[in-house]
Formats: sequence, structure tokens, C-alpha cells
Amino acid sequence: MFTTPLLPALRRAYPGARLTYLVEADAAPVVCHNPHLDEVIVAPRTRGLARIGDDVALARRLRRARFDLALDFHGGPRAAWLTWASGARERVGYDIPGRRWMYTRIAHRAPDLRPRHSVANQWDLLEAIPGWPGGAADPERDPAEMPVEPAAAARMAARLAAAGVAAEDEVVVLHVSAGNPFRRWPEPFFAETAAALAAGPRRRVVLSSGPSDREAAGRIAATARGRIPPGGGRIVDLGEFDLQELRALIEQSRLFVGGDTGPLHMAAATRTPVVGIYGPTLSARSAPWRSRAIPTMSIELTGLPCRPCDQRACVPGDFRCLTTLQPAAVIDAAEEALRTPPGETPDLKVRPTSDVGRVFRPGNATDADRTDGSGDNS
Repeated sequence: MFTTPLLPALRRAYPGARLTYLVEADAAPVVCHNPHLDEVIVAPRTRGLARIGDDVALARRLRRARFDLALDFHGGPRAAWLTWASGARERVGYDIPGRRWMYTRIAHRAPDLRPRHSVANQWDLLEAIPGWPGGAADPERDPAEMPVEPAAAARMAARLAAAGVAAEDEVVVLHVSAGNPFRRWPEPFFAETAAALAAGPRRRVVLSSGPSDREAAGRIAATARGRIPPGGGRIVDLGEFDLQELRALIEQSRLFVGGDTGPLHMAAATRTPVVGIYGPTLSARSAPWRSRAIPTMSIELTGLPCRPCDQRACVPGDFRCLTTLQPAAVIDAAEEALRTPPGETPDLKVRPTSDVGRVFRPGNATDADRTDGSGDNS
């Protein structure tokens, strides 16, 4: 998702070029319908000797295409090798020890914990292209993009209707998964949030999760249903859906709430308001990259000396960046967004999430946007 703002910039710089995007199958739905691309190549993800054979065949295919320029957005060993093996005249990648020799042009890679947005870090690759016309990364001009497939939108609309969700219902998507335990908000907090957001009679809270978290989502749903007052809305369980269907669901919803995970950044590609929950990561680095006119609120604790962290070991041992981030702050921000008419920006005041917490103003959070004035945009 964080590479998609670079695609329109490349198209503006090279209007007559053929743009090809190489991606593994899991992430292919993000770019497969991007209007700036001429071709999407899906790299097989195999292991062992099969991986070697597949990569050699893929390298031959890339070399036959005679690319003029190859950009390594990923920076991993496989991506670096394929960039080199493509034989492109210019090959741009990050200054990573052991891999820089594979590139003809090097971009400095900012430290992972630096409070600088990941899209700006990706933009450094463009700046390393010989003759690049310049221009800063700008979410107003180049937001994150993930066009939705019409068939996926139709499937999701049909599934919502089959689940009894009417057009006039207020749908809230609550994503309860995280890729690792360092970003996983506690299940009881999600259950409390789901029950509170489903309190309105026309509210429908749809829980989404990754396949490995389906049991957790079921527990959250069961707990939340037991807390919804009589006459309230309900928790809707649609089961599994693919990335394109999730993208369509978010677009058809009134609000998305979730942690710093892939679906949060898919939500950035819509005009749906977003409430993001940040634990060990910084919203300054990974807030949704889109227009500030769209309500986008980031909830995080700002006074913890252990935050951000490298997500390899919790030094305090209690994951306090998430376990002390109470549901009240998330619920409050969500209700603020839901009270705001579509197309308007909520008048969000500064309020504590705990004794050290803050809610950021709507839009793309950077450290310069801190409402408590403590930002450092160096």
C-alpha cells in the first residue's frame, strides 16, 4: 500500500513508459487493478529447490523485457537479487549492507524507528533516479490507492444484504487482527469497543480478521453480543473474505477501526473515516496516507520511553503500549467520526487516552501535527 503513491508520480514523469509491477500473490490484489500500471507480474512463492527454479525462470522473463529502470521497493534479499537479475540499465535500491552492489543507484534508508512516514522513505527511491524531476511526497496529490474490482464490490453488497444489513444501516468495520503480538490490542478491549459501537439501533459492526485470528474474532463477537443493550444494533459475522472484498466492505462502511496492519492502509484508499490504534509503532510513520479532508484519527500513548520499539522483545514485558491504551479513547474518537456528516472534518479536541495519551488531529499524522505541541519533525 505504501508503494502505491509512487505509481502516479512515475506515470507523470514518464507518460509514455510501460510500467510493470512485480508482486507476490498475497499482495497482488492491492495493485492488480491500478490504473497507472500496464502489467502486473505475480511472482510464485515456493520453497527449496522449487524456489530456485522459479526465480531463475522469473529472472529470465524480466531480462527478456529489457527494462530501462528497476526500482526495488522491498529491499529484501530476493527482491534485490531479482532487481539485479533483471539486467535493467538503471537499478535503484536502498543502501543495505550486502546488497548495495546489486544496484546502480543507491537511496539512503531511514532507520525503522525514525518518525518519518514510510511513503516518504519510499519516495527517496524516486529521488535517486537519474534526471528525476523532483517534487515532495504529497498525500493530497498522490494518496494511497487500491481500486476495487466491481465484481468484489457486488459480492460484498450481496453478502451484506444476505446478513440483513440494509442500505440505511450504519456499518462499522472493526479489524481485530495483527500480524504479530506486539500490535495486537487485547481481545477484551475489542469486545468492549464492538459492544459500544453497536449500541445504536441501526448500527452494524462487522468484525474482520486474518485467517489465523478467526477464533479470536469469534470470541470477541460472542463477548460483545452479550454486552449489547436491548434495542441496540448487532455484530455481523460475514466469515472469510479476500482482500478485494475487504476493500469493498470498507468503502461501503461508515467507519473503519483497527490497528497498524494492512487493512488499515487499505482503508486509506477509501473515503471512509478511520480510527487507527497504535502500539509499538508511530502514527507519524504509518498513519493512513491520504487527504487531510478525510477524518483520520490516530490513537496512541505518547509518553512511554520504550516506544517505538523494534518489536522483537517487549522490554517492560507487559506490552503496555497496548494494554494500557483503554477502549474509551477509541470509542470516543469513533463516535466523533460517526457524528460528522460525510465529507466534513470532525472538530476533534485534545483529550487524554490515559495519563500520557493523546488523540491526533484528523488527517495524516506526523510528529509536527501533535496537538500537545511535543512533536519533533526532525
